[in-house]
Amino acid sequence: MSLKARVSEDMKVAMKARETARLGAIRLLLAAIKQREIDDRVELDDSGILAVIDKMLKQRRDSIAQYEAAGRQDLADAEKFEVGVLIGYMPQALSPAEIQAAVTEAVVASGAAGMQDMGKVMAVLKPKLAGRADMSQVSGLVKAALAK
Repeated sequence: MSLKARVSEDMKVAMKARETARLGAIRLLLAAIKQREIDDRVELDDSGILAVIDKMLKQRRDSIAQYEAAGRQDLADAEKFEVGVLIGYMPQALSPAEIQAAVTEAVVASGAAGMQDMGKVMAVLKPKLAGRADMSQVSGLVKAALAK
């Protein structure tokens, strides 16, 4: 079953169970997927959908930080619930050791010699780690590996 079909099926289940908060989060996800498909004029595959989910997760985490700083715990809790729903569609996250091993392997595979080759290394890593690791954390690990 494709990821898009799974999301649609989960929406139907949430409707039948009258889970309004979960239904709202799933509808937001489906709307974002459809918007991306219309904008790019393509049918998104699972990796494209994971990119949409990853972007939504990043937005939600930023919102949570801002709401908590402003003392709006009710809004932060709503965003945290949406994060929980969205994380359910992401693949299993990699451990820090697995991420470090992938970075080391990519540096060797790309033949990177210094910081000027960071783009090459990230190009190798992005397809492998998309949706399974925080790419800003991966970027920091690549910088550390290339600085040696």
